[in-house]
Amino acid sequence: MAAALKCGALLLCSKTCYSFQSTLTKPSLFCHLHLRKRFPSPLISSSRYFFLTSPKASDADSNLATSPPKPDSSADTPSSEPSIPQAESIKSLVDSLDIRVGRILKAWRHPEADSLYVEEVDVGEPEPRTICSGLVNYIPLDQIQGLQVVVLANLKPRNMRGIKSSGMLLAASDASHENVELLLPPEGSVSGERIWFGSEEKEAQVDPTSPNQVQKKKIWETVQPRLKINESCVAALEVEDQVLHPMRTSAGVVVSSTLKNARIS
Repeated sequence: MAAALKCGALLLCSKTCYSFQSTLTKPSLFCHLHLRKRFPSPLISSSRYFFLTSPKASDADSNLATSPPKPDSSADTPSSEPSIPQAESIKSLVDSLDIRVGRILKAWRHPEADSLYVEEVDVGEPEPRTICSGLVNYIPLDQIQGLQVVVLANLKPRNMRGIKSSGMLLAASDASHENVELLLPPEGSVSGERIWFGSEEKEAQVDPTSPNQVQKKKIWETVQPRLKINESCVAALEVEDQVLHPMRTSAGVVVSSTLKNARIS
């Protein structure tokens, strides 16, 4: 005999049990049972077929033993987890950032935060941007006055201890984070010029994405670990195949002053 424990579970006491596909989401079973004489029943002959299906099945003829199993629809459903970015997508992500040449017009200590400078930075807009940077412990204030710098411009403004910061100065640091240097555009760069990666011409740049999208898609958080300073002090993007795309303006490549094989943040 065969007894169904639940839909899709069967205890066998005789010959063969075959799986088949039901139109319902729960599995059904097609069983050929040779009943033994010690289980008499006036309703069962010595050899009979039984369908064990969900009690909601409306059409037993659709449950064919020869029907191939339906593919699991969940296998075609895209995962909610973000996939690991490949080389091509990393390059497209960094191209969506608005990284510009800037010049610090004036800088001072943040009145409410000991580790922060406040800078007014010309990035080619009608008014300079106010940016807060945690550089107090690494770079003397007089060394950043009037300095040409690299600015990540399409970030959402953040309140930094009472001062709204609209952007970020990019810097290189060693592994211990004890030595920090601001990235330097090449001599002759113009404030407001957008910086790009690789050998492509400036005109080939795509438009930067909005600050909201940069935050929503975590573009900076994805790209930042791939930004490096190579052994020649050149700032670059490292992709999956370890090819470096130098950070450049129309005047040349962006560099650090002395740090080599460093990271960018």
